[in-house]
This record gives sequence, C-alpha cells and structure tokens, in this order.
Amino acid sequence: MTTRNDPIKHFFIWPALIIVLVISIFPLVYSLTTSFMSMRLVPPMPARFVGFGNYADLLQNPRFWHVAGTTTLIAFISVGLQYVIGLSVALALNSRVPGEGLFRVSFLLPMLVAPVAVALIARQVLNPTMGPLNELMSALGFPNLPFLTQTSWALGSIIAVEVWQWTPFVILMLLAGLQTLPDDVYEAAALENATPWQQFRDITFPMLLPISVAVVFIRLIESYKIIDTVFVMTGGGPGISTETLTLFAYQEGFKKFNLGYTSALSFLFLIVITVIGLVYLAILKPYLEKHK
Repeated sequence: MTTRNDPIKHFFIWPALIIVLVISIFPLVYSLTTSFMSMRLVPPMPARFVGFGNYADLLQNPRFWHVAGTTTLIAFISVGLQYVIGLSVALALNSRVPGEGLFRVSFLLPMLVAPVAVALIARQVLNPTMGPLNELMSALGFPNLPFLTQTSWALGSIIAVEVWQWTPFVILMLLAGLQTLPDDVYEAAALENATPWQQFRDITFPMLLPISVAVVFIRLIESYKIIDTVFVMTGGGPGISTETLTLFAYQEGFKKFNLGYTSALSFLFLIVITVIGLVYLAILKPYLEKHK
C-alpha cells in the first residue's frame, strides 16, 4: 500500500510549509527594506529612503573592513586548527586505542557547554592579574601575560577557546566518516605492502574528502557568526582589535539603535559569507569530482 499519490498528504504539508515560509520570508523582506532606509529608534527619527546610502557608508567605513578582516582571521585559523586536530583524534579513535569509549564521551563534553559559559570560564582563567594561569606563571618566575589586554594575545585566546569548544564536532563527523570506509580497500593495500602513511594519503584522505569539505564549510559559516565568545571575553577590545562582524552589528543595532545601518551591515555580512562559500566550493569542486 502506497500513499505517495494520496491527496490527503497536501492537507498536512502545505499549511506547515506556508507558515514556515511566512515566518522566514517576512523578517528577511522587512530587513532588506529597512537596509535602504535611514531609520533610528534613539533618538527617534522618521524613516527616510536613502537607497544604497547605508551600503555606501559601510563600504567607506574603515571599521567595517577591519572587523571583516578580524572575523576572517579568527574563522580561518580556528577552523584550520579544528580540522587538523579533529582529523588526528578521529584517526586515533578509529584505530581502536585503549579507552576509546571514555575518550569519545570526554571529547564531546566541550561541545555540549553553552558558548557563553565557556567564555566566562576562559575569561576568569585568562584574567591578566588574578587568573589562575597567570598566578601559575608568576609562581614559576615568569611575568604575567596579557591574554585579554593585548591584541595578538586576545586574538590567540579567542581562537584557542573556539578550537577547544568546536573541535569535538569535527571529531564526531570525521569519525563517523572513517567508520563508513570499506575495509576491503585497506586489505588490498596491505597485500601491496602499503605503509600507513601511503594508506592515509592514497585511500583515507581522498575518500574522506567529501565529508571533510562539508565539515569545514559548516564550521566556517558558524565561525563567521561568532559573537558570544568575543563579547564575553574581550568585548571586542582592546579598542576594536577583536571586534567581529556580528558584534559590530550588535553595537550598531542594540546600542545605537541605527536600524537601517544595521540591516545593511547584516546583508553585507550575508554577501561576504556567500562569496566565501562559493569560492571555497569552486576551488574544491575539481578535487571532489576527481574522487567520486
């Protein structure tokens, strides 16, 4: 018995689909319309059509380019480290190391903690004067390190927290991919006396490439939206040296109440992510087709 052509299914599907589309499309259209307006809540100003004025102001604003560069730096470095560490750990777990079950559970714990909670703990640990890490450094005779008060250290601290929290996601996805690889290919390679490195280079990595591309793409998109970790740890400081695109949008929208400018910033942010995603997929497309 099949219900594929049963018309009753439309009675259940279409109302839900319409509700989802209305809920999704209305805010998007409203935000796009607002991006072409000069609109401020505090002090109250009547909405005024300015066309692409908000976009032009943003593109001429050095702060926009600075936060875009900072966001890109955090995203690419943190995701690169997440992939390298995640792949290494996934390969180790797939090799049936002793205590594998315990490691799997413990590696997933950071991902289950709220990013705000992780950032709060990191801020306490890395406190320049009273943090336990600097107290340990002082006890060992080393000077205090400006983990959150100097640009390079602050960026490194944010990246370290991102890597600690989200590497488990990469481990989980890559481990699932490794466990679906066929054993007969490795048995044939063993008969040819292929070394472990040759097996990884010629078999494991190429066959794992599709899921690797997907995992890195997902993490890049999520990393570009980072706000909670930066907001709690540094507030975008020192100055605006660690400010990200989403934090910049928060400052303009929820502190200055400049809705038109913030909407334009959000759509420029969307364009940036879309361009990066398209370039990323275009670069890797030949390699994916080669290993189909």
